[in-house]
Amino acid sequence: MGPKICEAEAARDALAAALRKAGIQFPAMDVTPDGIGRPPRYGLVNLGEVSAPVVHALADVIAKGAAVGQTEMTT
Repeated sequence: MGPKICEAEAARDALAAALRKAGIQFPAMDVTPDGIGRPPRYGLVNLGEVSAPVVHALADVIAKGAAVGQTEMTT
C-alpha cells in the first residue's frame, strides 16, 4: 500500500470520526486507487450511497459550522 492510499485512508478515517461526533454515519466509505495497472497518483475516497435524511443532516452540520466560522471571522 503506497503513501497516496495511506493518505486517502487517513482522510476517510478523519471524516468518519468527525461525522460520528456529529451523530452522522455514512453506510459505506472506502478507498480506491485512481487507476489500475500503474502506481496511483492519489487515492479516491468513496463515500458510497447516502440516504436523503443523512444528506440533510450533513448539510445542517456544515451550515451550522459555516455560520460559526463566519461569526468567528467577524469578531
